[in-house]
Amino acid sequence: MADLQAELRRTVRGEVGFDVTSRALMTMDASNYRRVPLGVVAPRDADDVAATLAACRAHGVPVVARGGGTSIAGQATGTGVVLDFTRHMNGLVALDPASRTAVVQPGLVLDRLQQAAAVHGLRFGPDPSTHSRCTLGGMIGNNSCGSHSVAWGTTADSVSELSVLTARGDRLRLGRDWSGAPEGLQALVQGELARLRTGFPDLPRRISGYALDALLPEKGADVARSFCGSEGTLGILTEAVVRLVEAPRARALAVLAYADESAAAEAAAGLLPFAPLTVEGMAADLVRATADLPRGGAWLFVETGGDTAAEARARAETIVRAADVLDSLVVTDPSSQLALWRIREDASGTATRMPDGAEAWPGWEDCAVPPPRLGAYLRDFRGLLRDHGLRGTPYGHFGDGCIHVRIDFDLITDEGVARFRRFSEDLAGLVVAHGGSLSGEHGDGQARAELLPKMYGDEMVALFERTKALWDPDDLLNPGMLVRPAPLDTNLRFSSLPREPVDVAFGYPSDGGDFSAAVRRCVGVAKCRTHEPSGASVMCPSFRATGEEAHSTRGRARLLHEMLAGELVTDGWRSTEVRDALDLCLSCKGCRTDCPVGVDMATYKAEFLHHHYEGRRRPAAHYTMGWLPRWLRLVARTRTAWLVNFLASVRPLAAVGKWLGGIAAERKIPRVAGETFTRWSKRRLKARVREMRAGRPAGWEHERPRGGTAIVWPDTFTDHLAPSVGRAAVRVLEAAGLFVVPMPGKTMNAKEETDEDGTVTSYSFSPWRARRVRVCCGLTYVSTGQLDRARAVLRDTLDVLDPFLDPKLPEVLGDLRVPEDPDDSEDSEDPVAPMYFVVLEPSCAAALRTDLPELLPDDPRAARLAASVLTFAEALDRLAAPDWTPPRIDRPVTGQTHCHQHAVLGDTPDRRVRAAAGLTGELAGGCCGLAGNFGFEKGHYEVSAACAEEQLLSAVREAPEGAVVLADGFSCRTQLEQMAGVRGRHLAEVLAEALDSPEGGGTE
Repeated sequence: MADLQAELRRTVRGEVGFDVTSRALMTMDASNYRRVPLGVVAPRDADDVAATLAACRAHGVPVVARGGGTSIAGQATGTGVVLDFTRHMNGLVALDPASRTAVVQPGLVLDRLQQAAAVHGLRFGPDPSTHSRCTLGGMIGNNSCGSHSVAWGTTADSVSELSVLTARGDRLRLGRDWSGAPEGLQALVQGELARLRTGFPDLPRRISGYALDALLPEKGADVARSFCGSEGTLGILTEAVVRLVEAPRARALAVLAYADESAAAEAAAGLLPFAPLTVEGMAADLVRATADLPRGGAWLFVETGGDTAAEARARAETIVRAADVLDSLVVTDPSSQLALWRIREDASGTATRMPDGAEAWPGWEDCAVPPPRLGAYLRDFRGLLRDHGLRGTPYGHFGDGCIHVRIDFDLITDEGVARFRRFSEDLAGLVVAHGGSLSGEHGDGQARAELLPKMYGDEMVALFERTKALWDPDDLLNPGMLVRPAPLDTNLRFSSLPREPVDVAFGYPSDGGDFSAAVRRCVGVAKCRTHEPSGASVMCPSFRATGEEAHSTRGRARLLHEMLAGELVTDGWRSTEVRDALDLCLSCKGCRTDCPVGVDMATYKAEFLHHHYEGRRRPAAHYTMGWLPRWLRLVARTRTAWLVNFLASVRPLAAVGKWLGGIAAERKIPRVAGETFTRWSKRRLKARVREMRAGRPAGWEHERPRGGTAIVWPDTFTDHLAPSVGRAAVRVLEAAGLFVVPMPGKTMNAKEETDEDGTVTSYSFSPWRARRVRVCCGLTYVSTGQLDRARAVLRDTLDVLDPFLDPKLPEVLGDLRVPEDPDDSEDSEDPVAPMYFVVLEPSCAAALRTDLPELLPDDPRAARLAASVLTFAEALDRLAAPDWTPPRIDRPVTGQTHCHQHAVLGDTPDRRVRAAAGLTGELAGGCCGLAGNFGFEKGHYEVSAACAEEQLLSAVREAPEGAVVLADGFSCRTQLEQMAGVRGRHLAEVLAEALDSPEGGGTE
């Protein structure tokens, strides 16, 4: 296809990609299907689309139009040329509040239209759960709906006119009264009026097939409406005029609880006369945590609107009184409503894992039946699942009779695929028996088109084929969809993956140790492709900085999938395409939490780098910043911090050092502390021992701590670069009643003493057998993919801490010992204080909580250490003496929650501590952009700066006067200092300063 590529490059102004990466990114949508395209074109305008169609027509190559790639039936994949409308043809051309219309390009993301319309009190009615990344062109192609369709209908109900290019280059303007109809279409309809009037089921969510009934004279012969839902098989959309609706000024959300989903389904239709905005349903087996929901086994989310909050609430309460429910909740606070809606919107991802962790897949994602029949249909549907030995979790648009479900199909083995086909055929029959549509929202694609004769009969399907021939006589546009479809059990995305687990370093406990299963987590819902930051979310900062699919979590997962498949990416772990896509991954871990299916790209990146550079020379940055703990320990041991700081301050020398070390020229080298936190801790301990021996008070007057016992973890950043944070933490923790002891610097090398039966009777410790080892979380080695080194470092760390992790060991620190079960101490007459490790650097705490047990899954000490790790705020929240409260500061805060804390650790304890100290306000989300070594590496500065600007720097600039800039991560503080000249402080520093002020205290 070199000739086609050359012609496209000559005639198209937009990007033309026939390279491996461009093609790999487009092999899949959010369905079960995979097709490898020949190339990808990102057109700049309609002329580019026409040029692409002309070139492909001349070479007999099919064309597939693609928006956000969130289609669930396979219609956004193809073997020819993919038209990617998200890069350029993604604008809002015009918005007229007076006529309540907007002119949009096909690549415009729905949320951008909603934001522009909201200024005028308007909105686009349909709103799929993928509203933050789905495009208007994709919505028109699939006739998408969303949760508000009971009020505002489908996309077809909101379309006025469409500008379309046919495969043969005709430019049509589709509208009512046959406007824009291709030659022969009106005659075809006139000859089939009886069939068109009687052959379509009457239900609100009938999306399957072509909407030929919209061409009936009594329906205005609306060609634009009939085009909706044609899945790119009739023409290529280049522009659309859409209608907007008035948005309610206020909303209320009634959450109605029922015993089970059938009860909820049967109640849904009875709520429609109250004119709700939504009637959404889901059952308890979808919801992982039901703490914020009223008690029940299933729920309806019923939204009401009004001119005032009181009016909206009154309508919601009317519905509650009319409904026969177990329990209910009415919410008017917008943020609380958003939190509840997030549970529902994330369902398309959450449902891909069964409660026991088994995989579940789309394929029968959105069948629809008449709403009054929904309860009976669901009972039959559950029965059909049982008959086939399958499980699924229904949820969705109960008010419209439309059900989404992910089912635990085995789409890998031949036997599993055969069962998938048998179930599909039986379910199609069940849907038709209930008067339903095979698709109620996402279209037929390859998943359901083969079964359309069951719904419409052969003669209607033949009419669909005749319609396709009028629009696209050469079958150039998205062939195999809707008419003459490919079998539903071919082109499955999993068939190309290795059947046996590949050899990997991490344990992947949630995926059975199978890296392929971990990569399969990405089903393509594309929440990572949001262009606007959302509250405290983190994922995916590099995509928002570049806008490139390759730099999204989904894009990287696609490349890893293709690497494992070996068809397109053929050099496995050595792939430069995968390496380049992962290069701009900040390892922020945001996807671990924000991705609805829990993709953990930071771990996948570390795994890939580990294999990619195995036995090969690494980038310089891996040796400088990856080995940072080793270099800084050397500096501390030789007491040459002054020399390092001097060399870093001399600009020519610093420039040479950065060039040699793979460090961005724009970066300043942080200063190394003259005295490490570890050395300070030991010096302080010796001074206290001398004080005690001399009979003078040393601050340890109490025989036992009032709170718990803690070791402050000397992470590399705190120990060598910010020891003031460690000193402040010790000050606060001791004020809170904790007994703080220094971290040991040697392995204890305990020797077991046993009796004749082999029972351990005692342990002895020999300093002669001890090894001097500094504990380390291994973070810098993990982030650079040096996993063998990381495991060695972590094993050394576990050896050092063995006395604190093995419950069999006797007391090793005076009268302090580690109970086997901390809860056992509560009932004893002489309780003991458990040992905890307080980690001040969030990224190091996250590494110990997650990377440690996943890298050393067979060492039980790894899990014990992970369970013993506390953040600074967790230590205060959990271990502080009962009579201690933080000092009152009473100032606003600004800054950013560390991305690893957001993704792994959580910030609830931090919020409680801040509230108790009178630190008011919210911290921003996102990622600071420095992200450990990432922002220091050569070639990353621009992306690093863009990530910082997105939320962190703007939050600091907009902060009220006198606000405390909080940043617990060293990277966050460094980014603030280097990019904004602002000093960020760890929470420990802020509290310590308040304790030492004249008003400081901390006890009641």
